Amino acid sequence: MTRLVHLSDIHFGAELRPAVEAAVAYVEADPPDLIVVTGDLTMNGLPREFRAAAAWRRRLPDPAILTPGNHDTPYWNVPLRALWPFDRYRRYIGSPHSASFDSAALAVRMINTARGAQARPDWSKGAISLDAASAVVNDLAARPAETFKVVGCHHPLIDIEGSAVTGGVYRGDEAAQRFAQGGVDLILTGHVHVPFAVAFPFGDHRTYAVGAGTLSRRTRGAPPSFNVIEIAHEDAVVTAMAWTGAAFTPDQQWRLERRAVRCLGPASDAGRPTPEIGR
Repeated sequence: MTRLVHLSDIHFGAELRPAVEAAVAYVEADPPDLIVVTGDLTMNGLPREFRAAAAWRRRLPDPAILTPGNHDTPYWNVPLRALWPFDRYRRYIGSPHSASFDSAALAVRMINTARGAQARPDWSKGAISLDAASAVVNDLAARPAETFKVVGCHHPLIDIEGSAVTGGVYRGDEAAQRFAQGGVDLILTGHVHVPFAVAFPFGDHRTYAVGAGTLSRRTRGAPPSFNVIEIAHEDAVVTAMAWTGAAFTPDQQWRLERRAVRCLGPASDAGRPTPEIGR
């Protein structure tokens, strides 16, 4: 079995320190095969916030891969945000574009959906390059069929029902279709600060959108949380670990059937995640 820990939206500058410390202790006590961090390490993209994020990153057990979020740009410095949006991220964390991971069982590629400036009023929304999406699909398609294939980005590519905010991703639907048709298993995201797991309504309904919660004080109707993802031959089990105020405990769980095991029923029903643990 392969085990991932999916963290997102730590928001140094507005982090919930006890939850951040407990999450670090969790991965230190039982290091997973990979840690995936889907953006918004900082609150306002300030140097002091990035220094805190860099120190936190050094405490995480390797391997770990990260991608920026919209808050990882200089949020209130408009000229810097528009012209050099990821200069600080690159200086303190690493490349905003090239994170990847490969093992015999797992292949993960990160795509940056955050933008410093856009031709619309709300620059917090996402955008994805279809060329980058196609390149990732082609890259992952070269991996063995049994390899579990994951893409990580900050913004959900499709709107999540009941979410307080949306990713608003330019070209998100088309990218999601390409990932589904290309055989990607999971798309890991953050941004909305609540955990979820839903099947994309494209292809064979075996590509799933999985979102992690936040480790910040900026909750949106759900407690701070992160995801643990356990991948077996037949399925992937996503468990949202929620902060009680004293510890992280299992809160919600979804069992996602892999495309290697096809259900005999209609694809539209077979691909839907089934909750195992409710709140």
